[in-house]
Amino acid sequence: MRNILTICSKEMNSYFRSPIAYGLMAFFGLVTGWFFYIATAYFVQNSMKASMMGGGGPMNVNEYVVRPVLMNISVIGLFIIPMITMRLFAEEKRSGTIELLVTSPITDLEIILGKWLSALMMYCAILAVPVLNLMVLFAFGKPDWKPMFVGIFGLILQGGALLALGSFISNTTKNQIVAGVGTFAVCLMLWVLDWVSSFESSAWAKVISYMSVVAHYEPFSKGIIDTKDVIFYLSMIFFGLFLTARSMESLRWRS
Repeated sequence: MRNILTICSKEMNSYFRSPIAYGLMAFFGLVTGWFFYIATAYFVQNSMKASMMGGGGPMNVNEYVVRPVLMNISVIGLFIIPMITMRLFAEEKRSGTIELLVTSPITDLEIILGKWLSALMMYCAILAVPVLNLMVLFAFGKPDWKPMFVGIFGLILQGGALLALGSFISNTTKNQIVAGVGTFAVCLMLWVLDWVSSFESSAWAKVISYMSVVAHYEPFSKGIIDTKDVIFYLSMIFFGLFLTARSMESLRWRS
């Protein structure tokens, strides 16, 4: 466990010693802040119209603000994750330090978990920026906090799954750009797989649609923790880390 935390700490320091972390946090905060503003403005405008016309009860802030913002965050995260993972192993290979790493008295599992955990922590740090926006709602209203935190939990699971796949892709090349583009392509594919369900209802279409990471996040955005969605994300994490471990084994054998 100590080796894992040491590697994680080293990777986190490398993120924050460069403009990567600050640039990603600024970009993510700007984009998600705009989504939050649009959702809030829409909610306020329609609430005022409803009250002036005397129609119905108060609008649900979770349904009209929190859920749309969380769904947009989950999609924007697909573009951020490749930038986090592209350097995990590719930079080690480019600089030639990967040989020292795989021949050191550290197991492959410790290396992989340490790097993946650092990427997940970096992702959580980036998520903290839009979460601060959502916290503002408690100062001016009474949103239900439970669905909100379930949605954030789902974002972390989704991010962990894609980061595991990105770690594997980064371990297959020494070029960070190739690693980033490859991870983005995989993330984009796992996003659009659900589109087939809009025009096809056969068994093969349902199987393909089931592989969509965004489709499995939708229940979380509603505040629902479904066991099948949790298992799906955990399985993807295991699968991505397993592929990374097999790739690391080949590196250690060649070294």
